[in-house]
Amino acid sequence: MTLALLRRWFPFLGWPRPSAELLRGEFWAGMTVGLMLVPQGVAYAHLAGMPLVTGIYASLVPALVAVLWSSSTRLGVGPTALTSLLIGASLTGLAEPGSAQWVRLAAWMAILAGLVQLTLGVVRFGWLLNLVTSPVLGSFTQAAAILILLSQLPALLGLRTTWLALWDAPSLHHFDLRAMAFGLGSLALLVLARRWRPGFPAAIVVIALAAFTSWAMGLADAGGAVVGPVPAGLPSLYLPEWLAWGELQELALPALVVMLVSFLETASSAKVEHSRGGTRWNENQDLIAHGMAKVSAGLCGSFATSASFSRSAINLYAGARSGWATLFALLLVLATLLWLTPALYHVPQAVLAAVVVTAITSLIRPMGMLKLWPVSRVETVIGLVTFALTLASAPRLYWGVLVGLVLNLSHFLYQRLHPRIIEVGLHPDGSLRDRHLWQLAPLAPGVLALRMDAELDFASASALERRVADELAARPEIDTLCLFALPINRIDVTGVEAFSRLFALVSGRGGHLVVAGLKLPVQRTLECAGALPESPNLHIHRTDAEAIAALQAARPAPEPAVAH
Repeated sequence: MTLALLRRWFPFLGWPRPSAELLRGEFWAGMTVGLMLVPQGVAYAHLAGMPLVTGIYASLVPALVAVLWSSSTRLGVGPTALTSLLIGASLTGLAEPGSAQWVRLAAWMAILAGLVQLTLGVVRFGWLLNLVTSPVLGSFTQAAAILILLSQLPALLGLRTTWLALWDAPSLHHFDLRAMAFGLGSLALLVLARRWRPGFPAAIVVIALAAFTSWAMGLADAGGAVVGPVPAGLPSLYLPEWLAWGELQELALPALVVMLVSFLETASSAKVEHSRGGTRWNENQDLIAHGMAKVSAGLCGSFATSASFSRSAINLYAGARSGWATLFALLLVLATLLWLTPALYHVPQAVLAAVVVTAITSLIRPMGMLKLWPVSRVETVIGLVTFALTLASAPRLYWGVLVGLVLNLSHFLYQRLHPRIIEVGLHPDGSLRDRHLWQLAPLAPGVLALRMDAELDFASASALERRVADELAARPEIDTLCLFALPINRIDVTGVEAFSRLFALVSGRGGHLVVAGLKLPVQRTLECAGALPESPNLHIHRTDAEAIAALQAARPAPEPAVAH
């Protein structure tokens, strides 16, 4: 087995060889990310409705698997706000948050999403992810961020009752003022730290200060909402019971959306990493790596992971050059699991809510969708529909992104079925342009010169045939059809049949078919199908200029009448 093949199956063999200088820089970058990873992991586990220690599990085993097999070694893999919200929302009503049944279903979601992702990577179907456009994903992310913010407000403000009860009888007695102080104070510190020192791991410092203050004032003994006991030790192998058929039906769609959204999060971070490094992104290898990571998350009793854009950005900002930085970060997570989980006991839950809110506020950009309006009104409307449906369908958030995906595919199909077909004329600058838009004369008398800016395939063939038939019916003087075929990059069986029918239609009227600029693959396909016969009614020209010259030589424009 060659070294190249080994590196293909085990990408970590291609990492740079460790040196004192490399490891020194990787250590500090890893420590910076690791200090963010632990508090965010705990906070996102709370958002997903999972036991808090599973957030640390998700920050260890899946992150290790992902970095060893990924082509993007500097991504901050672990729990993320968006994926955690999807998990928590999808399982609502199926089990009690934090219960054994909830953990089992969340583990199966991770395994199912991971298996689909792994399969897509193995069969090299990473291109399928391009079906989700930026407006759909951006609108879904905006709506999900708002829902995350709303879900964290009760804990952040120390709300003891429901919003409806507060509306009916407004009073400060509905709030735990100590929790509110911890939540809002932590939020203010985290926001200020992010503004002044973006690379500083402020979350761990704020959590440590809050835990010490909570312990000193006896918040837990006074009935305050704190994290409570978090078990220490490494995760063990977790083999969830098999899903019943009804449970599989409930989880299938959410698992697919978790897979899709989480990998699109990964893609956004990976593209930044590879653009900065001047390397090519291997999306199929990352599908394999992150699919394996999700499966490993489920098998250690945790929940699905993704690549965090914020932690990935911090990793790059801190100077990480390879996967060694992630290994140092994971050593810190490992130390936390083994010795430091008791320190989380006194952390107020309001502080965890502040960590989540701080992380997602950067995702809320209210004017982002409206800026798309001058570019594409249709895509803007699709984005707004996705946004509204995501909010309206909560907690089944996946309907928003699925409807957006269907609308986007419908728009794409409509465009393919209605290609741009123009009648061209010769502009004074020598280019071929839309004759009616620029008010140009025909290329030659009796000539219909068309250009279709699309592939000649099953989607566009009917539109071209209709256009030619309509023009010939409306203009009986036309006896020559000229197709400027340079924009046609591909032709399929339906396109070949349509081409043959067009030739039959024109030649049946005693006219001529002129084709200019056929690309070689298209011409070979037509020749193999016998659609380019030797005929006095068929003329093939290599360039547009050659076709124009031939047409104008054979059909000179009539001399203008001279007034007497």
